[in-house]
Amino acid sequence: MLRRPTVVAQVRKEDKVRAVGELTRDEGVAATVTGDLLRRPAVVAQVKQADRVRVVEELTLDEQVAAEVTTGLLRRPDVAFKAMSDDTARHQVNHAQVERGRQAREHFEDTSPAAETVRNIDRSVEFLDLVTACHAFVAASGRVVPGLRDRQLSNDEKVLVHENVARVRATLDWIEIAVDTGKVDVDGELARLLQGE
Repeated sequence: MLRRPTVVAQVRKEDKVRAVGELTRDEGVAATVTGDLLRRPAVVAQVKQADRVRVVEELTLDEQVAAEVTTGLLRRPDVAFKAMSDDTARHQVNHAQVERGRQAREHFEDTSPAAETVRNIDRSVEFLDLVTACHAFVAASGRVVPGLRDRQLSNDEKVLVHENVARVRATLDWIEIAVDTGKVDVDGELARLLQGE
């Protein structure tokens, strides 16, 4: 009865909507019809933005679907730029990157025959970083301290320098303990000093 174009054209829009609603009460039919309608750009273009957002959220409740859709969307530079302007989204992406890196590192360390070699290289790099940090401090002090000749610091400046010297001494003690014993734990007092409290 609804197949003849002349009859369908005479039916009011409200009646058509009601008929479609009744014909799609079955979830399977509704899903098929919805999929077909969403393939029509002209139809999608007429859906209100708020409804589109709601539908996308509903369709992406499944984690796998959400991940696939999000990956595709973030490949679009304009979308990625706008998404990263949201502080929470940017934080979550950064957190995910760090977590992904940690998992990849753990997997490598657990499965790769080269993991021991990389650990040894990391230890060498850490050693060089520590020696470089000490050298940089000594070199910088050697350049800066002579500039204090014939200069009188204010009381506030002296207090600030003494506080920083105390932090440096505490850090040097910590380095010596770590080198001599392998213990790198930071006690509460040292943590406060290192944080400048």
